[in-house]
Amino acid sequence: MKVHTTGTTAFGRRSFALGAVSVTAALVLSACGSSDAAESTDSTDLASAGATTLTMWVDAERSPALTDVTAKFKEDTGIEIKLVTKDFEQVSDDFITQVPTGKGPDLIVGPHDWLGKFVQNGVVAPIELGDKAADFQESAVTAMTYEGSTYGVPYSIENIGLLRNADLVPEAAATMDEVIANGKAAVEKGAEFPFLVGMDPKQGDPYHLYPFQTSMGVPVFGTDETGGYDASKLELGNENGAAFAAKVKEWGESGAGILNSNISADIAKEKFNAGASPYFLTGPWNVPLAQEAGINVVVDPLPTAGDNPAQPFIGVNGFFISSKSQNSLAATEFALNYLTTEAVQDAMFEAGGRPPALTASFDKAAEDPVVEAFGKIGAEGVPMPAIPEMGAVWADWGGTELALIKGQGDPAESWAKMVSNVEAKIAK
Repeated sequence: MKVHTTGTTAFGRRSFALGAVSVTAALVLSACGSSDAAESTDSTDLASAGATTLTMWVDAERSPALTDVTAKFKEDTGIEIKLVTKDFEQVSDDFITQVPTGKGPDLIVGPHDWLGKFVQNGVVAPIELGDKAADFQESAVTAMTYEGSTYGVPYSIENIGLLRNADLVPEAAATMDEVIANGKAAVEKGAEFPFLVGMDPKQGDPYHLYPFQTSMGVPVFGTDETGGYDASKLELGNENGAAFAAKVKEWGESGAGILNSNISADIAKEKFNAGASPYFLTGPWNVPLAQEAGINVVVDPLPTAGDNPAQPFIGVNGFFISSKSQNSLAATEFALNYLTTEAVQDAMFEAGGRPPALTASFDKAAEDPVVEAFGKIGAEGVPMPAIPEMGAVWADWGGTELALIKGQGDPAESWAKMVSNVEAKIAK
């Protein structure tokens, strides 16, 4: 299995919203308003509808996976699609800047958590998936839906899970208490760490800790009547927040010691691959190296810290159409009737290793037990909030958790201050 990192925002793998699975059906129905949009358009119409060359911005990893389908599209329609490789550290900002000037691409590949800013700046066009919506994982369509409209064709879903060294701990644990007990028992038998998760030295890692937070009933945002995130409902400040903050401190350096501010993502990976810990909280991108190192890796469901399911953020990658495309008809045809095919979704999986969003492609990929395990975890997850207000959350959220991990401050007071700071930033 080939699995690689995603090129998204801070905290490394944060490309994953609390429009929970329970509201997915409503969003899917809104995306299915018309099946006509998914019907192929005559090539003569496409050629006369505008530019006969389209441009797609794509990263270097995925570009080779799209060469066959772009060649097929040119053969069928006479319209060439140029694949332009871009640095994905800054491509979203470039897209927002260039589209209004007419210099941007017709299509762009990227994670769904760019969507809020794209819509806010008017640079992407809605796309009606029609009957094709039912061919995709429901959570993928949810992630590509913003304020009731669908804006992208998804191709992959990713999320974290709990890697276990089955030679050190032979059975899966259902709760964090069990994980901690198993980890401490392994240390008594010679392991160096009971549990590993990488920490950013300045901002901790609320992304990786989020499943424990949701299991204690503390989502980031609440939702509106459409099931989308509502920035006015900052659920970080609900009555369960202080209890989760106390748990973070309890797990930290002044408590159980399973969260360590000195363990970076690279150190956590190195130590797990050396057999120094039975557990590593991470994503599929770290599985291949562990397997190559000879670790007997099993992917476990995420353990709970509270009474609710442990729901990780999921990140959905997809294809977006520029609102200023010189041939939007051709761009839509390519997105709906070429990028949605099994051949393309299979190729994108082979290139990047992320579980496919298209159900038929996922079913084939899930013959690999690692893909299957992460897929089951992701099915219980929630899309990373794509609303622009999410940008006001990360710094205070991560900084507060990091201080608690270091044993600093009163959990209830620290959490309340964090919520107040975030509310003030959102209000600006």
